[in-house]
Amino acid sequence: MAPDRADVRRLAQIRLDRPVVLSLYLNLDPTEFATPPARATAVRSLLDEADRRVRDLKELPHYDRMELRANLKRASEVLEGELPTEGAHALAIFSAESADLFETLKLPRPLPNRVAIRRAPLIAPLARLARRERWCVALVNRRDARIFRGSPDGLYEIERIHDLVFGQHDQGGWSQARFQRGIEKEKDDHLKHTAEALMKHFKRRPFERLIVGGPREVAADFESKLHGYLSERLAGRIDVDVEHSSSDEVLEAVQPLFDELEDEREAEAFERIGEAGRAAIGLEEVLRALNERRVETLVADEQLSVPGTCCPACGGPAGESSCPVDETQLEALEDLTEEAVELTIQQSAEILAVRRRRDELAERAGGVAALLRF
Repeated sequence: MAPDRADVRRLAQIRLDRPVVLSLYLNLDPTEFATPPARATAVRSLLDEADRRVRDLKELPHYDRMELRANLKRASEVLEGELPTEGAHALAIFSAESADLFETLKLPRPLPNRVAIRRAPLIAPLARLARRERWCVALVNRRDARIFRGSPDGLYEIERIHDLVFGQHDQGGWSQARFQRGIEKEKDDHLKHTAEALMKHFKRRPFERLIVGGPREVAADFESKLHGYLSERLAGRIDVDVEHSSSDEVLEAVQPLFDELEDEREAEAFERIGEAGRAAIGLEEVLRALNERRVETLVADEQLSVPGTCCPACGGPAGESSCPVDETQLEALEDLTEEAVELTIQQSAEILAVRRRRDELAERAGGVAALLRF
């Protein structure tokens, strides 16, 4: 599944005084690394690169290099052991002993092998995977229900519900009518049970869009029993086999709704970009707005990469030789957009990774813009 925004934001809050956080990304694209020997080669290449990067940091104090060695050893034990590859097209590992950090995340899309040694976890690739829309799909019929969570990158089942609802009986007369009323009550109780379970999931981990699937009359009845918080998040219905559809089949059924919403979000963002005073246009203006904490949504080409500089003290990206906030000497970065993404997450702002209108964004804003809070 795509990384949850809360997980990405939690990692983004980690920023140490010294560059001892080791971040590793392992590509598990099944078209390239489907066999154990191929995966072993990718792992060895990644670990060799990490080892070289640690050895090259000769200016670091001895205890920092020892911590990095310990971080790498722990990551190696995971990567050279039983890899948690089921359902994953990439893995991310973050390790920092001094911050009591060690985390492994399975990712739904391939990412290049990557090593980073910094003061903070490298979370920009995660943020680009995480979608603003956290989706829930509820499938219901008269006696069964299934609840899925996820994003356009993948759905996973979190609960299955089965309630006893007896079938019709054909004796006729008064007993038939009474029995039928009993069946309807059992069905209603099942739908209420499912709606209550869905609300519990929402309270624990809110989602922003809800899709309902199942027989038309049952789905309509179920929607009428939803709490208002859930009703206002309804985003459509799908026609799918409630009991037997796989997660991939459910994802295929809801994909048109995902695409429709993504089109709407991009169109709304581009409309605001065109309104004077409501957006920062181009990298220089976006960096200024980020340093001033004015960004509501970062709108960026998901493939944009621009070299630049970053302040090691405050973590803010900049385009000058010294930090505009505290005049600290800046560090060179291979990709300034990664720091921009991470600062966006730290400010609890949104990220819109543009996929469909990349050419238009490049023409209008050089590939990056920001919708402003003020």
